[in-house]
Amino acid sequence: MKKKLKVLALFDARSPTTIDQDLSAEFLTEDRKTEANVLKALGQLGHRAEYLAIFDDLDVLQQKLQQFEPDVIFNLADQFKNNRAFDQNIVSFLAMREVPFTGCGSTGLTLCKHKAISKKILGYHRIHTPEFVTIARGKRIARPKRLKYPILVKPLKEEASLGISQASFVESDEQFKERVQFIHESYDNDVIAEEYIDGRELYVSVLGNHKLDVFPIRELVFREVPPDEPKIATYKAKWDEAYRKRWGLENQDAEGLDQVVISLIQKTCKRIYHLLTIDGYARLDLRLTPDNKVYFIEANPNPILAEDEDFAQSALKAGVSYPQLIERVIRLGLKTVRD
Repeated sequence: MKKKLKVLALFDARSPTTIDQDLSAEFLTEDRKTEANVLKALGQLGHRAEYLAIFDDLDVLQQKLQQFEPDVIFNLADQFKNNRAFDQNIVSFLAMREVPFTGCGSTGLTLCKHKAISKKILGYHRIHTPEFVTIARGKRIARPKRLKYPILVKPLKEEASLGISQASFVESDEQFKERVQFIHESYDNDVIAEEYIDGRELYVSVLGNHKLDVFPIRELVFREVPPDEPKIATYKAKWDEAYRKRWGLENQDAEGLDQVVISLIQKTCKRIYHLLTIDGYARLDLRLTPDNKVYFIEANPNPILAEDEDFAQSALKAGVSYPQLIERVIRLGLKTVRD
């Protein structure tokens, strides 16, 4: 029987909070679904769990650590001051305090967030990535001749498909310049423009530090999108239920993959995970071409852990119940060495 733990579930907030902020009403909303699911699982596991939401004040966290003295922090905080770029700073603070926490450390978060750096690292190690270019704000907007249309124009460091729409798919220099300018101005973000890879949109969930479990592959299917139209995981394709229903978009277990292809994907994902120094758990987004060539699109350390989302559903397909998954995430966090 493993020891029951004191677990502090750490969330982010959109406005200032107090050390004893009551979020019980928020836990009933869609926005706090993950937090509610995790807290319920911690209770089912018999751990003593408390929670804290932080906005812009680490002193509140410091006070909570001294008051509660948790064995481990279940880290679900992916922004600070409403800025997702600070997720690696939160875990750096915890690492300096020598407080065990779940999920990825600062190096992995930094490498994965910068889509160009992650692709350069993987490309160096001969993992297939789309041809791409980055365009910083204030720089001249020009497409290098080596970059062939069609092209996807995306924010360099955003997550959850923010800034990606059907207009991100460009086929001319005029569209290219227009979309780059839009991202620069509307999202205050540099741009990564990469060649569109036609193929299946696959999501692979990986759990572990050194020894890795690769769970069954998931796929975003585009049932009602015409064959000659681009199939893109836009923001609406991920989060707008009416849009998803209209175009027949559904996340499901990937079907019809040959075992040789599955083995190739698993091996590739393990290499990616280690090369990007990911800890804990991650979801890797891939494209599989009609000739079974695997392309890396992006890595998502600390992906959404809600019970009905891809990561948990993939684990369930492998026979890992939701409480078991949460327990494994905790135990990994306890024994991760943070250099």
